[in-house]
Amino acid sequence: MSATAIKIDDPNVFHLEEEPHHEEGSSTMLGFWLYLMSDCLIFAMLFAVFGVVGGNYAAGPGPKELFDLELVAVNTAMLLFSSITYGFAMLAMDKNKTRQTLIWLAVTGLFGLAFLGIELYEFAHLIHEGATPQRSAFLSAFFTLVGTHGLHVTFGIIWLVTLMVQVSWKGLIPANRRRLMCLSMFWHFLDVIWIGVFTFVYLLGMVR
Repeated sequence: MSATAIKIDDPNVFHLEEEPHHEEGSSTMLGFWLYLMSDCLIFAMLFAVFGVVGGNYAAGPGPKELFDLELVAVNTAMLLFSSITYGFAMLAMDKNKTRQTLIWLAVTGLFGLAFLGIELYEFAHLIHEGATPQRSAFLSAFFTLVGTHGLHVTFGIIWLVTLMVQVSWKGLIPANRRRLMCLSMFWHFLDVIWIGVFTFVYLLGMVR
């Protein structure tokens, strides 16, 4: 009884004749949504901590003595404007207008820098007044929550500049469009988080 030899190079032995096609970068958006969900959990925990200890002033200054709502309102406007200008950048990208896309991205970055500058000024002013993170549980939670958001904005600006360089070199290729879409979700996510900070930390803090 003779054995039948099997050809090693027979394509039917190891894989299908037609492999299923996966579009390049098709898993990027799902992966980025998972990342955003993990970031949601981080900020949810920070909001929860602030909700628990935000009223513990340790006989120190509270929101009414520390917060300048007019300055915070201007800061909020900077971030809201940056989301609008990023939307204009995405519209320009859809029309395949590279130069306009880069211009609107640059304007978005400037608004982001203005937001960070005002936030750093606020932190410096609070520390100068003696309202340091170790002064009370309220201030520890405040600096942690607002600082974490500011750190995210900083990384977002670095990412924005990196994408501007990539778009300048290679244009609006599919990979760059996909990256711009991911940054768009991240940027608008930060905007939503800041609305929560402005309402929960600043506005409610002033009426406690």
